[in-house]
Amino acid sequence: MVNILFCGNDKVFDGMLTCALSILKRSASEEPFTFYVFTMDVSHIKETYLPVTDAQLAFFERVIKTYHSENRAIKIDVTSLYMEEFGGCPNEDAYCSPYTLIRLFADKVTELPDKILYLDIDIMFNRDIHLLYDIDISGVEYAAARDHYGKYLISPNYVNAGVLLFNLAEMRKTGLLEKARTLIKTKKLVFADQSAIIRATTKKKMLPQRFNDQKFLHQHTVVRHFSKRLFWLPYPHTDNIKQWHVSRVHKIFRYYQFDDILYEYIYLKEKYNREVMANG
Repeated sequence: MVNILFCGNDKVFDGMLTCALSILKRSASEEPFTFYVFTMDVSHIKETYLPVTDAQLAFFERVIKTYHSENRAIKIDVTSLYMEEFGGCPNEDAYCSPYTLIRLFADKVTELPDKILYLDIDIMFNRDIHLLYDIDISGVEYAAARDHYGKYLISPNYVNAGVLLFNLAEMRKTGLLEKARTLIKTKKLVFADQSAIIRATTKKKMLPQRFNDQKFLHQHTVVRHFSKRLFWLPYPHTDNIKQWHVSRVHKIFRYYQFDDILYEYIYLKEKYNREVMANG
C-alpha cells in the first residue's frame, strides 16, 4: 500500500486531481494507493475557508478507482484539532492559509500509517512514485529535498516542506510534530509550518533535488513542484503558475510532458462540473 497525504480546503480539488493522475499514470505499481485528505471548516476566519466537500471526495475516489479497484480516498476533518491547538495562534494568518498548518496533526490522527508521503497539491510526478516512496527512512523522522531558493539564501540544507516522506513512528518517538505545534502556538514564524518543522527536526534524510524540483523539469526529475518562482524576463518578477493552469504551463514553461495527464484532468473537471449542475 502506498499512502499519500493531502491537506487543504475545497479549492485544492484541481491540485488533488492533477497530482493523483500524475502518480497513477507515471507509476508502474500493482499496489493500491490510499489518499488521505486533511481538511477543515474555518470559515469564521474567512468565508472561503470551507472543507473539501463530500461530492469532491466521492468523484476523486471514483477517478482513482479506475486505475486500481482497491484505491481509496479518506477525508479526515481536523476542525476540532485545529481549534484546540491553533485557534487564535500567532500564525493563524500564515503566508498561504491556516490549511498549511494542519499537516502538523499527522501524529495525532491514529488512522494514518507509520509511513506516509505528504504532498503539496501543486505537485506533478514526472517519474514513478516508487523512486521516492521506497526510500529507506528508518532511523530518521522524514526525508526531504532542499528548497531551491532557501539553500542559497538561508542554509545549504534548508528543506522545502512541500514533499515530505514521513516516518510517523519515529516522529511520535521524538515528538517532532508536538514541538512544531508548540512553536506555532508561541512564535510568529516567517514560513509558519515549514519553519516549525525545520526547527523541531532531530534527524532527517536529505534527498537529491530531483525529488522536489521547484524550478526546472529535467528527464531525471521525479517530482516537479509548481511553487511560486522568480522570473528574470521581461523584468524580474515572481509568478505562481500551477499545473492546472494548462495554457500557461504550455506558454510560459513550454512543458508538454504532462499533456496526457492535463487533458484527462480537463475532461474530468468538466464532467465533475456537469454532475454538480445536474444535482443542483
